[in-house]
Amino acid sequence: MNEGFRIDQIRMKEVSIPFKIPFQISGGISYVRKSLIIELESEGVIGYGESAPFEAPFYSSETISSVKAVLKEWIFDRIIGKEIESIAGLNYLLAAGIRGNNFAKAGVENAYWDLVAKKNKLSLKELIEFKLKEMGVAEEYLKSTDYVESGVSIGIPQNQSLETFANWIKKYYEEGYQRIKIKIKPGWDLKPVEIARKILGYNYPFWTDANSSYHLDQHLEIFKAMDQYKCLFHEQPLSHDDILDHLKLVREIETPICFDESLKSDKIAQDIVDLDISKIWNIKVQRLGGLWFALKTYKIAVENGVKLWGGTMPETGIGAMSILNLASFSGFKYPADVEPSSRWYLADSDLIEMEMKEGRIYIPEGLGIGDINKNNYERYSQYIWNS
Repeated sequence: MNEGFRIDQIRMKEVSIPFKIPFQISGGISYVRKSLIIELESEGVIGYGESAPFEAPFYSSETISSVKAVLKEWIFDRIIGKEIESIAGLNYLLAAGIRGNNFAKAGVENAYWDLVAKKNKLSLKELIEFKLKEMGVAEEYLKSTDYVESGVSIGIPQNQSLETFANWIKKYYEEGYQRIKIKIKPGWDLKPVEIARKILGYNYPFWTDANSSYHLDQHLEIFKAMDQYKCLFHEQPLSHDDILDHLKLVREIETPICFDESLKSDKIAQDIVDLDISKIWNIKVQRLGGLWFALKTYKIAVENGVKLWGGTMPETGIGAMSILNLASFSGFKYPADVEPSSRWYLADSDLIEMEMKEGRIYIPEGLGIGDINKNNYERYSQYIWNS
């Protein structure tokens, strides 16, 4: 396996694909999926990666504007024309003197994984399996399928209509998603959860996602009240940078909690294990800074009995390929947030089209991340950097 290549050229495109339905979470609302596609070229072979923060800093501190600045001013110059020795070596190079900025790093890092896979004539999943084995992951957790079970993430209606919300629940349930999670926030929680459970029953996989919108001292009673609805877990109910209040919360309620926003590194993953706070984690490649750190987190999880599931921002199909491939491995126990392209965009708009068949999203064939829809790539994007 050769992981070392010279980066001959870097290009960056800004993508803008309209959402079919505006997507609202506790922190804000998005009408368009704007993101940045990074192209790394070596000897005529191009690897594609995606940096996909939101336009406003309501999920993370990074935004489209901040990621552009970090990439242009700090990252591109340190890799253009350089011989990269390995995937790990690239990650060390990206980390040197640059704290955080994980979304910016993930776009470049994922592009390099795609490049390495293509250069070695491997699919991305084959490369992931090789690296997991190299990291010493047990054989049991090197097993995988060629698909992930798809779960749907339901946002908050713009007008907070319970009727609209109920119709969404019915629609996605009938479309065959393998689980449903709903976005909640203070003032939009108990009633939506009750409605969802009445429609879905108590045997269907269901959980909430608060996107860090609650405070332990103000909202504990709400979470105690939600115990009656037997959610599988509550995803990131408290602050995006908190661990200890989550520990206090799990001691007060019956429903488990799942870490999302707080899980920003493999170091934090190990802290969560050591403090015995949560045995359910969401892995987002963007939030962790790339696939290499996602694999390191995977290893910690499977060695400590943590149940995983894969999350998206959502990215375009280019960015979604990393978690689609990783979440096909056996350490992932819950349906992923990898959803068909038609869930987010109008027909034939995505950069790599993903279809759902009987509740499953299948991994595209081909080298690296597979083939990109070049027509859509040109239609919805423009170059903003070319070395």
